Amino acid sequence: MGLAFMAKDSFNQRPALETSWTVHVAALSFVMLLPTVATLFYFVLLSGSPWMKGVYFGSKVVQFGFPLVWVLVIQRRRLHPTVPDMASIKPGLLVGILIVATGVGAYFGYLKDSPFLQKAPEQISLKITDMGLTSPAMYIIFAVFLAIPHSLLEEYYWRWFVFGEMRRVTPFWVALLVSSLGFMAHHVIVIRQFLQQGWTVTLFFSLCVAFGGCLWAWLYERYRSLYGPWLSHLLVDCGIMYIGYDLIPWK
Repeated sequence: MGLAFMAKDSFNQRPALETSWTVHVAALSFVMLLPTVATLFYFVLLSGSPWMKGVYFGSKVVQFGFPLVWVLVIQRRRLHPTVPDMASIKPGLLVGILIVATGVGAYFGYLKDSPFLQKAPEQISLKITDMGLTSPAMYIIFAVFLAIPHSLLEEYYWRWFVFGEMRRVTPFWVALLVSSLGFMAHHVIVIRQFLQQGWTVTLFFSLCVAFGGCLWAWLYERYRSLYGPWLSHLLVDCGIMYIGYDLIPWK
């Protein structure tokens, strides 16, 4: 599957907007806020409700469908598939391996038995039960979904669309920071629900997410391809799901 439809026109060229500046910013504001609002509903307000799964999948359809509708219908632009290139893949894999090695090393070296994750096993167990992941096999299936297709969709959403569209109206560092903070925002809710250990810990891990978003935006800016950021994101999600699996007191 070619992913170079993820590559925008040269950011430095700043082609004219297809809509007014106000409409463009309004669309960006919507896509920046949607994942956080949706996460608040399905992960917190509807926790334990039979509506939770429906809202989760419905919000994902809207979230990941909006960019394509915006680009193809509103902007009337074409997508241009290309093949993978090692120039993007190699640094992406390196960044992913370094992040995972650091995270897993910190987990087994200190965090696993630290006060910071004291409540994590109980909270994670409650949440995966709420999501219907009642066995190791079901957890692994969900982990594969998050690590492979979902990480690709997140890169398409946050780096290709949010960061890419912001680059058309803002300098690189503004687009990098704002898009990465938007990427972080819905993770704040997830981390808070899993850890329940005070806002200091939540803020620390949330900033780690934002830092990852900055790295992936930089990779996308540098190589004009989502292959590198996606593979890096994929490895990081695998590491996170592995730590989650290790924390759960399976019966």
